[in-house]
Amino acid sequence: MKKVLIALDFEPSAEKIAETGNTIALALNAEIVLLHVIAEPTYYSSPGYSPIMGFSGFLDTIDVEMTQAMSDNISKLASEFLEKSKQHLGNARIETMVAEGDFAETIVDCTQKVGADIIVMGSHNRRGFGKILMENVAEKVLHLSTVPVFVIPIKD
Repeated sequence: MKKVLIALDFEPSAEKIAETGNTIALALNAEIVLLHVIAEPTYYSSPGYSPIMGFSGFLDTIDVEMTQAMSDNISKLASEFLEKSKQHLGNARIETMVAEGDFAETIVDCTQKVGADIIVMGSHNRRGFGKILMENVAEKVLHLSTVPVFVIPIKD
């Protein structure tokens, strides 16, 4: 295994996931790609969205003209988040990647695109409305992926 893809979201658990993925990569002497997948901007204003990194109360309604501006802003913040994560891990050779789309499908697509040999990600223990909104991304990645998936259980 020569490349580890670590999928991070804006949840507080991202630090634990990044550190665990980094430990795995170091043990394998593998390269690291940190990935953040951006959902459609309407996701960040939905009732089920967890207010991380200042996205709370973004907009009550989304109009078409605001969508591109929001997407650009979210992409910029995601890039900054990944750069800070890279600095936290202390490895300047880590590659960062921001992609947009369905969470699970995009993680799998990016894994293939960068030639990663393993995916490291968290699985949030959501219940009720949050589970319906998010579905279980880790479970979907497990079904779609052709490479091993290391899932770190995260309790809400």
